[in-house]
Amino acid sequence: MTKELYKELDKEFEEAYFKASNTNTKLPQDVMLQFYAYYKQATKGNNYEESSSGGVQLRNAFKLNAWIQLNHLTEDKAKLEYIKLVNKHL
Repeated sequence: MTKELYKELDKEFEEAYFKASNTNTKLPQDVMLQFYAYYKQATKGNNYEESSSGGVQLRNAFKLNAWIQLNHLTEDKAKLEYIKLVNKHL
């Protein structure tokens, strides 16, 4: 991938993240979990970390599991999939 394509991918990813973060659309929990997992894989890769949001252990376990299931994706591929998900649902 050329430097220009990387820049374009990053720009599209940032725009998709902004759109997803600022939507008022109510999405099903399974779709929200996909957003979370693709975002984490796109930004952190396989550097897993325990979520500290809210202290709800079961929810955090689901989030971590969804992220781990994407460990076969590169960060760039996860960005592409995240963009597709935003375009599909928002």
